[in-house]
Formats: sequence, C-alpha cells, structure tokens
Amino acid sequence: MSANRAENKCKLARHAQIAFGGRILLHLRGTVPFFTTKGFMKNPIAFGQDLGLSRPHTALLARLKTPEAVQDYITQLEINFEPEGDTCLSVAEVLKQKRAHCIEGAFVAACALWMQGRQPLLMDMQADGDDDHVIAPFVHNGFWGAISKSNHVWLRWRDPVYRSLRELAMSYFHEYTSGARKTLRSYSAPFNLRRHDPALWVSNKEPCWDIAAALDASRHYPLVTPAQAKQLKRRDETELRADKVLEYARP
Repeated sequence: MSANRAENKCKLARHAQIAFGGRILLHLRGTVPFFTTKGFMKNPIAFGQDLGLSRPHTALLARLKTPEAVQDYITQLEINFEPEGDTCLSVAEVLKQKRAHCIEGAFVAACALWMQGRQPLLMDMQADGDDDHVIAPFVHNGFWGAISKSNHVWLRWRDPVYRSLRELAMSYFHEYTSGARKTLRSYSAPFNLRRHDPALWVSNKEPCWDIAAALDASRHYPLVTPAQAKQLKRRDETELRADKVLEYARP
C-alpha cells in the first residue's frame, strides 16, 4: 500500500496503555481450528439487539446470510477518508454513517458473521513502513477465507480455499505495497472479538482505539525473514499503473 492510501489506515498503535487480556490463544499453523456453531444462536435479531445494535441495524445484518453477502455489503459502503481526523468506528457507527475503512469494515463483517453463528474474528497484517490492514477471516468447509474493505483492487475478498492463516496472509503478499516496495511482513493469530465487551466495538459511540491497540499488541507471526525482505523484487511500471485503479475517488 502506498502512503496516500488513507482509506486503508488503521491506527492500531494509539492508546496502547490498556490491559491485553482478551486475545485468543488458539493458533494452529497448517490446520484450521474447529469452531462448533451447533446451537450457537437461535434468533439473530434478538442476538444483535443483545449486542447493543438497534433493531433496524440488527435486521440489516441479519439479512446477510453468507460471507459473500457480508462482503457485498461491506464493498458498497463508501470509503471512510477520515475528513474529520483519525477514526476507528464501531459497528453501530459504521451502519449509521455508511462509511468504513479496513478495521471498521472488519468490525461489521465480524459482527455479521457472529450473527450467522460463526466466530467474530479479526486478523491484522503488519507492514514495513506502511499501514496495517485488518480483515475478518472465516472458515468454510475446513478452509480459510476473508472479508476485507479496501479502495484498491489488491487487498479485498479472499475465497475460502486456504489451508491456514499463513496461506491466507501470503495471498496478500505480492500486492501489499508502498510504491515499488513489497511491504507486508507479519500477520496476527486469529483475534476473537467474543473475548471483548461488545460495548467496546459493536455499540461504542466513541472511537474503538482500545480494541485496535489490543489487536496490534496480539501475537504476530513473520511471513519473510530479514534476508528475504532485502531480496524482494521491486514492482514494475505496469504494476505501479494498476495502483491508480480506485473504487471510490478521493474527495
């Protein structure tokens, strides 16, 4: 990602003076953790309202029956260019304002997946001299996929065909860039939002910096060694021109 991709910004290091007791402990490289959903939740409307959403917002998310439908909804939200300054909007605020950047879209996706009976997960990808990117991973038929909010063609939806989170993260590697540099360096263990009070990320009227900071501080795994990073090939002119393709024009 280039430095001017404010639409993908995630200010994960701010307000980091909190207790990080909520991170998920399960991370199995090469395998998919088993999350049972049988009997998990019977009434999505009641469940959404228990999370702190209004009935109209709950009904909206309840209509999204599949990860693909969630992605389509996230995609049609306008990009949050943060004209008033840095934001980390909760689910309720995104649905109210109808705009999102990456972590904000991931909050909504995780909440919608939770209402489907899936785990509400985030995964953070950290870069060298570049912005983080946050996605909402999910498991389908034993394989990982991801819902993602991005204004560019690269860092978007991933079909559930990946055997591990590392495979999923590596699918973003070659196009995760700043100018001619490939910048992606690490990815987080699955960060389960069930371990955090929904008042902090679902219904919060204030910026959700506490959750963002906890995600930033959670365990991350390297994708390349320092020696490999030094040998990465720079992108060519055709690839650089493709960076100019945007879904939403900057104001």
